[in-house]
Amino acid sequence: MLQVSPAFMAQTRPQALARWLFAVAGLILAVLVVGGITRLTNSGLSITRWQPISGVIPPLTHAQWLAEFANYQRIPEYQQLNRGMTLSGFQAIFFWEYLHRLLARATGAAFALPLIWFWAKRQIPAGYKPRLVALLALGGLQGAVGWWMVSSGLSVRTDVSHIRLAIHLLTALVTMGGIVWTALDLRALHEDRFAAPARLTGVAVTALLLLLTQIAWGAFTAGLDAGYAFSSWPLMGDRLFPAGVTLIDPLWLNAINNPIVVQFVHRWLAFAAAAGLLWLAVRATRSGAYAGYAVVALVCLQIALGITTLLSGVRIGVAVAHQANAALLLIAAVAAAHAVGETRKV
Repeated sequence: MLQVSPAFMAQTRPQALARWLFAVAGLILAVLVVGGITRLTNSGLSITRWQPISGVIPPLTHAQWLAEFANYQRIPEYQQLNRGMTLSGFQAIFFWEYLHRLLARATGAAFALPLIWFWAKRQIPAGYKPRLVALLALGGLQGAVGWWMVSSGLSVRTDVSHIRLAIHLLTALVTMGGIVWTALDLRALHEDRFAAPARLTGVAVTALLLLLTQIAWGAFTAGLDAGYAFSSWPLMGDRLFPAGVTLIDPLWLNAINNPIVVQFVHRWLAFAAAAGLLWLAVRATRSGAYAGYAVVALVCLQIALGITTLLSGVRIGVAVAHQANAALLLIAAVAAAHAVGETRKV
């Protein structure tokens, strides 16, 4: 049996690290919510430059605002869709994109700076440094992916690539999921110094992959404005699949690039994801984890919010709640998967 010295346990602080990581996950959730508002208000292209450091300071003078507005007026979104927008109108969309980027920077700092401190104080348990560094790198990659997404809408297009939007969202969610999983491992280590990290089981992998796939199609739906195609449920108009839809060649591209087909896939893939998650929830509750009950409740709420989003004509408040609940569902699913994968004491 692995022996851990009392001196080592006195020096490391798994509980403190777990609380810190849960807080960082909460910040990522806030970034995701503001990102959803940014997308739904068509604010994402209002800042046309990537300035990781100097971009923290917004325009402060009238001249600076005019210069920022002039940059926006050069891109296709303004020239084709928003020509004639006033400076105050520009400031309204600038606010959401600026807040989104500011929260993302704050989240990066909230991860990196305490990590440096815990590392310097030698309070990180053995085996966790590589994982924490990997999560930090993934967070840094997320910033680069965000700019890669924005850059797709600065020339030729009047919006960002829906595929890049999906990659941006999934990178954030995978990062958040990894942080929550690591926090749960650390909390278990605090409760039992011999606790081993939880393992990913087959049911957990299946459920999480189904959920992430469904979220990816949600991003495609948002990026293509496919939610506006049909606002009825369960039929699309008067049919399960509408007649007379113009399909593109090759056929498989319709599932990614055709707004009507994308909405159709997102509607019904939801139930496959729900089945996988309910399977995971049953396994989690059998292991005594309350996370399983949270998964069930959030799955039901997510389906209800998805239908309501369609029926409301994609009202911003409902659509943002739908995206926020998807992130909460992922957190609950990660917690359930962790409970299923924990090594049981004999």
